Amino acid sequence: MSKKAFIFDLDGVIVDTAKYHFLAWQKIASQLGIEFTPEHNEELKGVSRVRSLDIILALGKIEASQEDKNKWLTQKNEDYLSYIEHMDESEILPGVLNVLEFIKEKKQLIALGSASKNARPILEKVKILHLFDAIVDGNDVTNAKPDPEVFLRAAKLVNAKNVNSIVFEDSVAGIQAANVANMTSVGIGDEKILHEAKYNFKDFTFMDTLFIEALMN
Repeated sequence: MSKKAFIFDLDGVIVDTAKYHFLAWQKIASQLGIEFTPEHNEELKGVSRVRSLDIILALGKIEASQEDKNKWLTQKNEDYLSYIEHMDESEILPGVLNVLEFIKEKKQLIALGSASKNARPILEKVKILHLFDAIVDGNDVTNAKPDPEVFLRAAKLVNAKNVNSIVFEDSVAGIQAANVANMTSVGIGDEKILHEAKYNFKDFTFMDTLFIEALMN
């Protein structure tokens, strides 16, 4: 039996760093006199840092020079990094560790496919870096999801065929990327939003080992 590759997104799947992105963006928005709510933050899910800033500036109908934009982008990243500096194992989302350890126990392949440029330090902070056979993050790819580049690279790094790869994602763009790559897509979150996924779970606590084992066959 050929090994399967289980490819995990990071933000919203393994850990919830969205709250830290929100705090960092909210600080910038507040400086500019823009009200930035959690609802607005949803619009930034899976969106690049540059595009996120443009969306926030549009909310406040603010036009800015590239110099100012660069300054705010740098500040946002520095604030975000200061927040994640304090992350630990308690930040791993419910049920995730059990699933990762079960896959490892069954000697299957585990990879990360994330747009985050801070993926490695985050995995180190929450002490699960050692569980991954390969990591592809925002430093390794040029195309954002729904382009499948991040997942294709991850599968290639662990020598797995696309059809033998299973992707866990919490965003529509991520599910679409997995489907385009001809990989099995598993949506983590709201089924109504992630309806394009082959399988859906509210979170990993709803996923039993029988389901994971079935994916291995």
